[in-house]
Amino acid sequence: MIEIQSNPKILGGTACFAGTRVPVAGLFDQLQLGYTVDYSLSQFPFVKREQVEAVLEKAKAQVPREAQRVA
Repeated sequence: MIEIQSNPKILGGTACFAGTRVPVAGLFDQLQLGYTVDYSLSQFPFVKREQVEAVLEKAKAQVPREAQRVA
């Protein structure tokens, strides 16, 4: 499944959850503010939980292992 798409005709090419106009950055902004994934999903009803989980897993994979151990 494709989780993220970027199309110049949708929000100027901003990375969005596939099939929506919901920017992926919006999820990270909400998480940074302390909101839960469940809250984010309630705010973005067109985004599927599987999409969010896949995006979070990809983001986690980008963090070096050493940095993950420090937390």
